[in-house]
Amino acid sequence: MALRCGIVGLPNVGKSTLFNCVSSGKAQAANFPFCTIEPNLGSTQVPDTRLEELAALVHPGRIVPATVDFVDIAGLVKGASKGEGLGNQFLANIRETDAILHILRCFDDPDVVHVDGSVDPVRDKEIIDTELQLKDLETIENRIAKVQKQAVTGGDKQAAKLAGLLIRYRDLLQQGKNARTLPLANQEEEQMARDLFLLTNKPVLYVCNVDENAAQNGNNYTRQVAEALLPDNEPCLIVAGRIESEIAQLDTYQERQMFLEDLGLKESGVSRLIKAAFRLLHLETYFTAGPMEVKAWTYIKGTKAPQAAGLIHSDFEHGFIRAEVIKFEDYIRYGSEAACREAGKLAVEGKNYVVQDGDIMHFLFSR
Repeated sequence: MALRCGIVGLPNVGKSTLFNCVSSGKAQAANFPFCTIEPNLGSTQVPDTRLEELAALVHPGRIVPATVDFVDIAGLVKGASKGEGLGNQFLANIRETDAILHILRCFDDPDVVHVDGSVDPVRDKEIIDTELQLKDLETIENRIAKVQKQAVTGGDKQAAKLAGLLIRYRDLLQQGKNARTLPLANQEEEQMARDLFLLTNKPVLYVCNVDENAAQNGNNYTRQVAEALLPDNEPCLIVAGRIESEIAQLDTYQERQMFLEDLGLKESGVSRLIKAAFRLLHLETYFTAGPMEVKAWTYIKGTKAPQAAGLIHSDFEHGFIRAEVIKFEDYIRYGSEAACREAGKLAVEGKNYVVQDGDIMHFLFSR
């Protein structure tokens, strides 16, 4: 499932450093603006201890984890919506992503220049938010006149509904708010909103990039960010990019864990970031477990059984008969599919079954 998180922010906030930590890509990280020009693409495995627990029971030939794709996008500057810096290219690259990781510099370092001369993550957040809002406003205003004409002269009821939604978005954006904060009335409006491809409608995770001393509890900068995000209840995460870069270079799991323990951390920031990106994309995981492999399959929350089966092969969806489902907790408790079946913990589900995170599934289909 090729869903992507775009990593964005002002120049020199640590985007490429974090991208290199979380992905298989290798982006250049340097102390000057626009070090990144072309977007870098990489993929990473989603940490999930359930895979190892299943493998310990099944003893498969291989383990296949879920993955998330990341895109490291060129730094944006004030005026990007009008083409300043790499603005047009930056905005086009964001449009192609499904969610945004917005990196904010929350550390002092005289050796790392700031494009605006001082460290102020709330100001930096507002710069990028404003540029995305201005671009969305331009998109909306270009659509309104055309859609209103269709509604009035053509009597198009659907166009009239869209015109009403566009006007609500325009009013919201003119207030300096993001499109994703607009309450939508029903599924029809939700679909119309998706079809507009607005930049500020994408889910966002704000990532506070801190130094080693703030890795555990944050600092004044991160607290300022948290306060700024309160009105819209937007999520944020604290990550020490430079430390994560050092951890990523360690060879073994044991070395990485010892490093984390020395810092007073139970889990790496990168691991938390990858999991957060997975949730941001509204992704969940079901498993298939057998002697050949234990595999994590990624689906969008709310997916029904036939579509989940189609992730394995299109024939599974087209010829779907039923799904046999075991809850992860039951599989671990009873130790095998056969034991779960005997204990009555294997459920037979039909086409309307909504897959749940952690389900262990076996599909029956006709060719």
